[in-house]
Amino acid sequence: MNNLTYRRASMMLLCAAAIAVCVALSLTFGARGVNLSEILTGLFGRGELPIGAAVVRERVPRTVLGLIAGAALGMSGALMQAVTRNPLADPGILGVNTGAALAVVCGIAFFGISTLNQYIAFALVGAGASAVFVYSVGSLGRGGATPIKLALAGAATTAALSSLISAVMLPRAEHMEAFRFWQSGGIGGATWAGIGSVSPLFAVGAVIAVFSCGSLNALALGDDAATSLGVRTGRARLLGAGAGVLLCGAATAIAGPIGFVGLMIPHAVRLVTGPDLRWVLPLSAVGGAVMLLAADVAGRLLGRPGEIDAGLVTAFIGAPALIIIAMRSKVRSL
Repeated sequence: MNNLTYRRASMMLLCAAAIAVCVALSLTFGARGVNLSEILTGLFGRGELPIGAAVVRERVPRTVLGLIAGAALGMSGALMQAVTRNPLADPGILGVNTGAALAVVCGIAFFGISTLNQYIAFALVGAGASAVFVYSVGSLGRGGATPIKLALAGAATTAALSSLISAVMLPRAEHMEAFRFWQSGGIGGATWAGIGSVSPLFAVGAVIAVFSCGSLNALALGDDAATSLGVRTGRARLLGAGAGVLLCGAATAIAGPIGFVGLMIPHAVRLVTGPDLRWVLPLSAVGGAVMLLAADVAGRLLGRPGEIDAGLVTAFIGAPALIIIAMRSKVRSL
């Protein structure tokens, strides 16, 4: 077994162990701590449950949502970094999250949307429109869509869309309580019905992402080399970006805009496994699930007797991580 294969296998085992630990912590800790017998009763008991076991049962959908939303954000970040060849690409930095948020707030303010399916539809449209706009602006001028131009276009778009969100919200503050809770980003409101609504979108996005790995690996060699290998570069970018937007839009619709998961996790994974998306993508999914679930548990512990939303915890961790990544990468292309 060569060194790279050993590192990949070790990271996979480490991620599997981390998932198990985070699931156990998520079921155990919160405003009320529970013990092992209460966890087992909550998971496998039937009928009327004691209070501790009932608390555990309430935490199960929250834990499941943390796993799938975190996995979706990790995969989305890996795809966007591969499509743009930009190590700083992330649904938050490229304005995708903010585009989804603006679409949702406009839907609430002007169309009276209130159901999760409506949130999902508006969030996907907003995320897709924002991604197309940022990439189009970043492609203008000499050199095409360079990493620095995409990062600047994403930052400018995020600032502009955030201002529009505030402009829509301020005159309608009394109608925006639900949106303000959603905007902070968190998995505290998880329900089985909500998870069932977005699971097909996660599944479709993940399948497209997996089948795009070979083409996106070829794109890393440059468009000319990829074309000589028989890859249709435009189609490969469209599929990869579409899967990334679908995963991010679905996660944003149900959990709110959660930043930095898609930035940090794929970057950390590549440091260990190399740039091969056949490894980066699944490990980014596992790493994203671990990070979001760990952030949610940390928010519950730090905010006792209340809680801090997971999106705020990931932002607190992600801001210094972004600076470190930018300094190390020197904003190079992948």
